[in-house]
Amino acid sequence: MPDWNNAPKQWDWLAQDEDGSWYWYSVKPTPGIGGGVWRSHSTKQKFACRTEPNPDWLDTLQKRPKQQG
Repeated sequence: MPDWNNAPKQWDWLAQDEDGSWYWYSVKPTPGIGGGVWRSHSTKQKFACRTEPNPDWLDTLQKRPKQQG
């Protein structure tokens, strides 16, 4: 999974597609109609990394953790 320390500023969402691709999002994405992917306008998502495919991709959406202190 990508490290939040590498997330672009103002990109407060992270999710993994079924094929293992992780993306940063500047707006909250929604599950794709056909399944297997998270969707957002292309200017609102950036590729983060790829890991193993994940059949539980719907459980990967997360919001940037609040900074401590």
